[in-house]
Amino acid sequence: MTPDAVTALFTGPAGYRFARWSRPIVPVVFGVENDSLEVLKAAIEASVFAAGHKMAETDPELGANLMLFFMRDWRDLAGIDNLDRMIPDRDRLVGRLEDANALQYRLFRFDQDGGIKAAFVFLRMAGAMALQPAAELGLEQAVKALLTWGPEAFAAQSPLVRPEAGGDAVLRPEIASLLAAAYDPILPSASADPSHALRLSARVA
Repeated sequence: MTPDAVTALFTGPAGYRFARWSRPIVPVVFGVENDSLEVLKAAIEASVFAAGHKMAETDPELGANLMLFFMRDWRDLAGIDNLDRMIPDRDRLVGRLEDANALQYRLFRFDQDGGIKAAFVFLRMAGAMALQPAAELGLEQAVKALLTWGPEAFAAQSPLVRPEAGGDAVLRPEIASLLAAAYDPILPSASADPSHALRLSARVA
C-alpha cells in the first residue's frame, strides 16, 4: 500500500476524494429472504468491526442510514416506495444503469464536515453476482460502502481473497489494514488533499 496505490484507490474524475462514516452505521436490507438477511447483516457487522467503527440500533436523524436494495432488474427501482425522495432523478438513473448494463450502484450523503452520513446501495442480481454466496456478497458490499472509493478501486481485483486452503473468502489483508487506518480517529472524516494518502499509507505500513 504505497502512497501512489492508496491515492489511486480514492481518485476519480474529480480528483482525490476520501470520506468515511462520521456516525455509527445502521443497516437495513431489502429484497432478500430471511436466511440471507441474517448472513448479510453479519457480514456487514464484521466489516464495520474490521474498520474499528461502530454500529447502532437506530440513527436519530434517519432511522437506518445504510440501505441495501437487491433486485433482478433496474426497473424494479420504480416500485420502491419513497425512493424518488432519496433519488430525485430516479428515472434518469435507471436509464443510465440499463445503458451501462451495470450490476451495482452506490449513492452517498454527507454531513457538513464531509463525512458519510448515509449510503444507498443498489444491486442487480445477475451474472457472477447472482452466484456469489451471501456472506461474501455482504462482506464485499460493506467494504465498498465504508469509504468513498474511486470508480476504479476494485475494477481489477476484488477486495476479498479466498484462502489457499479453501473456505470462505475474507478481506485482503492490505484492504483490512487500510480500513483500520482510514478510521483512525486522528485522521479527518473527509479530505480532498492527496497528501492524505501519505498519512493512510504510513498507517498501513
